Amino acid sequence: MRNREALMVYRDFEDGALLTDMVRLMEHYADAACDPKDGAALLYQCMHGLLEMAGRYGFYGNLWHCYLTYLLVNSENSYSRACEIRGSVEGTINRAVLHDAAIFRSFFEYDFSPMVRALGVEDFDLVLSYEGNPQESRVYNTRIRDRICTLAQKLGQARTPEETKETLTEFYREYGVGKFGLHKAFRVSEQNGRVGIDPILNIAHVKLSDLVGYELQKQKLVENTEAFVNGKKANNCLLYGDAGTGKSSSIKAIANAYYDRGLRIIEIYKHQFRALNDVIAQIKNRNYKFILYMDDLSFEEFEVEYKYLKAVIEGGLEKKPANVLIYATSNRRHLVRESFRDKQEQDEELHTRDTVQEKLSLSSRFGVTIYFGSPDKKQFDEIVEELARRGGVTLPVQELLLQANQWELSHGGLSGRTAQQFIDHLLGK
Repeated sequence: MRNREALMVYRDFEDGALLTDMVRLMEHYADAACDPKDGAALLYQCMHGLLEMAGRYGFYGNLWHCYLTYLLVNSENSYSRACEIRGSVEGTINRAVLHDAAIFRSFFEYDFSPMVRALGVEDFDLVLSYEGNPQESRVYNTRIRDRICTLAQKLGQARTPEETKETLTEFYREYGVGKFGLHKAFRVSEQNGRVGIDPILNIAHVKLSDLVGYELQKQKLVENTEAFVNGKKANNCLLYGDAGTGKSSSIKAIANAYYDRGLRIIEIYKHQFRALNDVIAQIKNRNYKFILYMDDLSFEEFEVEYKYLKAVIEGGLEKKPANVLIYATSNRRHLVRESFRDKQEQDEELHTRDTVQEKLSLSSRFGVTIYFGSPDKKQFDEIVEELARRGGVTLPVQELLLQANQWELSHGGLSGRTAQQFIDHLLGK
């Protein structure tokens, strides 16, 4: 059974043209009406597609199996979305998936030897045992690439449709499906009036332990995030304070720490706030937890985008989904710029109060606020010493701190960022 048209659940593939061509060859290469030259040309075209895929995604080994696996892990259908993070589900859908698994099993087990002999394409072995380029792919990092190639080997070794289905379902449970299953972080894009959520291919692998000090701040952030990923009540978070103190790094560390528990992070800029409702509509029914991340958030008096954010957080008719939180970083506690003019007495006292409340109402919608202040001199020295130890800098402590103090005077003052830049400077020398 190799009829792609008989698929019921796994049917719509974004990159399914190559599968259509390969199945057509499987079914008709031996027909009397099939011209061997045309068949060979089509097979070479399919080989070209597999090789291009290997270069784009970094796949290796049996590229035909990798391609089939790629289709399966990216197929967002009723079954795969139900299984993501949760695992196996009940119901008749399992019979339909088992039907499709039998068809894909025939694709995985297909013996190409008679075809390549009949069409004279002996070089087909190249795509069945392919040594990948050691360079990272343009689409997937090595972690994701290896994950797909490993699954391809497991699916290739499966002997029954039941085993194929079980292996695939376990993958969905552990990693999820599609772009949200394979990637940690995303950014919002807008093209031709359509709002998209695109993967960020390489996110810094920072951990909370990499941030020296700020233990109470990190604990507060972890406690809120733990509650969120565990399905308990959690609050939107505002990390505010001085520049270079680790606010953005803490959010990145959270994304890395909780990825395997279904947490995903979507970065969105304030000029995109009009698209917030479209973004939420795309993620609200998924089994992941999503953090909408707004870095360096602040508004001038003439900017009105904060009104869209206020409506989404709290105050709009549609309730914010339980699987979505907002984490923001800012140098301003109240986010919207205030001036003494707002607080000056005017003839209309009520209007003055309304102006102030309007500007404070955004920050008050963040249930958790965490302050990151610049370190004092002693704390700065401790940060420098710890970063030097981690980096393998062997300067005597007195000389190290003397140079660090000279560095910070002309490079932004006392902060963790300045300390890291100083250590990087030493290591660069």
